[in-house]
Amino acid sequence: MTFNPYVPRPIDLPTAVPLAPDADLSVLDEAKIFAAPDDPADWPAWRDRLDRWRVEARQRVGYDGGHYAEIAGDCFTVCLAWLWDETLYDADRGVFTVDAFLDAAERDFGGFDGVVLWHAYPVIGLDDRNQFDYYRQVPELPEVVRAFQARGVRVFVDYNPWDVGTRRAQCPDADEVAALAGWLGVDGIFLDTLKEGAGELRKTLDAARPGIVLEGESRVPLRRIADHAMSWAQWFADSPVPGVLRAKWFERRHMLHHTRRWHRDHLDELHSAWLNGAGVLVWESVFGVWVGWNERDRSVLRAMRRVQRSHAAWLRAEDWTPLADHVAGTEVYASRWQHQDTPLWTVANRGGAYDGPWLVTDERPGHRWYELTTGTELTATPAGPGRVAVGGALPAGGIAAVLATVEELTLPRHAPAGGDPNFPARAAVRVPAPVRRQADVPAGMRAVDGGRRDLLVRYRQRETGLYGEAPYVDEWKPLPPRLHQPVTLHRTVHLGRFAIAEREVSNAEYAEFVRVTGYRPVRVERWPWADGGVPGPADAPATHVELADARAYAAWAGLRLPTEDEWQVAAELGLLRRAEPLVWNLTESEHTDGRTRFVLLKGGAAYRADGSDWYLDGGPQPPEVSVKLLTLGAGLTRSESIGFRCAVDL
Repeated sequence: MTFNPYVPRPIDLPTAVPLAPDADLSVLDEAKIFAAPDDPADWPAWRDRLDRWRVEARQRVGYDGGHYAEIAGDCFTVCLAWLWDETLYDADRGVFTVDAFLDAAERDFGGFDGVVLWHAYPVIGLDDRNQFDYYRQVPELPEVVRAFQARGVRVFVDYNPWDVGTRRAQCPDADEVAALAGWLGVDGIFLDTLKEGAGELRKTLDAARPGIVLEGESRVPLRRIADHAMSWAQWFADSPVPGVLRAKWFERRHMLHHTRRWHRDHLDELHSAWLNGAGVLVWESVFGVWVGWNERDRSVLRAMRRVQRSHAAWLRAEDWTPLADHVAGTEVYASRWQHQDTPLWTVANRGGAYDGPWLVTDERPGHRWYELTTGTELTATPAGPGRVAVGGALPAGGIAAVLATVEELTLPRHAPAGGDPNFPARAAVRVPAPVRRQADVPAGMRAVDGGRRDLLVRYRQRETGLYGEAPYVDEWKPLPPRLHQPVTLHRTVHLGRFAIAEREVSNAEYAEFVRVTGYRPVRVERWPWADGGVPGPADAPATHVELADARAYAAWAGLRLPTEDEWQVAAELGLLRRAEPLVWNLTESEHTDGRTRFVLLKGGAAYRADGSDWYLDGGPQPPEVSVKLLTLGAGLTRSESIGFRCAVDL
């Protein structure tokens, strides 16, 4: 490995601003963050160069900010949500629970302004369905979008340009994206792995419905700020003295969403967002791995959101002074925002617990001073001729918002932001396997002795991990060889004596079960068995079944599914036969962490999606290989690439 994954890469680092009066400032055009000088004596020159760069950069690109007039409202906090998050979708009832999801968001984070409904990765590649199919095959999705919007939450879908190996449509991707946006009535598109979606995508979206937001991942190019109203500020490292977000400085109305997906401490990006009048991306379930926010960070965000809701106009004001009115010798920093002749300071404490002035500024006779995050009135004390100091106690990492106004305000009171900074771990717990015991080995099954088994399990290191563990804790962007590398896991298991079917349950057998029992799943989408339907030859593996469907058959037969350990042991003993076409086998190894459900698959499948490492594994696989499949709702887990076999306790 030629890089340290725990420190920012050069591309992530802030860009130093040339302070020479005649410096060529075009070197700043593609910065992520403009680094602030360590010495406060250099800050006036630094601010002057930023002002000059903005004027010159706008002239260089012929900037026209008209697109922003089409975008309604502000969108500070966006949640990137797995569409089948257990707090958003009730799998047992087969219904979405948007109100419950948003009620929890209000309690934990102060609410969301937007939500990205992430849908396909890391499942895509299981069969030939493309990224758009994973949205289209959810019939009630337009109603889900409207339910979010009725609560004032904007909805985004994501576009994966790397999806080139699944089913190809008869039209370009741009037309597919536009048609999807029109069907769902969404507010914007998140561009996964793309910094910008210029050209045909922007043109096609504008023709379909002007005002749809494009949000690129990472550093939006300067020329695209004009038609990309938001950007996904992923892995932006700030300077020790807080710097300025380049895209926000260029266009005050541009909204960046800070995020470091694998970090367990989000204070750095919260402070940067706060001082820049920008937003954050809340992403607690990262492709099926829990990376939840600690209480301190949630509390800081709740405090930020109180001010963002009441004073958003200040945070996009043209009159913005970074590192304003600083108190020398402190690590308390502020940005000053002026709107309608009224100043607002966003304040962040980058150091330890502090009690003293947060800022020293011009005296404002007749004004009252308020701290908006707690709803308290402050006292301005003299700090020299025509100057006053404002402040008080501010915990380590704490934030404040100071408003100077001639009005007398009555504000709701809140406790200062704070709380436990430790990671709120969640365990991915295996759902207990049912016990189905028989005295003799059933026909068509092979017996396996119980006892201790030492297994080698192999899997590909994807962002989803295998058993629920976070594979890249506190890393910056995971790159090869850390990403997609083969991993070997040693597992010691203790098995009871069991029997396992030599072959998968066939279409004929499953059809007989449906005929006799009248079984119907909670959601019937992609379930071809109704009314005597059979998806293939009688002796082929029964497919288009999800875990509940397979369990129902096994229970009817007095059996159960094998665990992934039992499946591997039996396969390594040469006891299993694979029917054609080759399909992944479901196992009785379902896990949940309360937010994401997943099941382990064994055996491989005939289908393989080529063209991208982001696809789920495919093709035949040896017995030791396991694949983690996030389970979907609305029948989407049902696939021609998935079947099952049965087992029984002896």
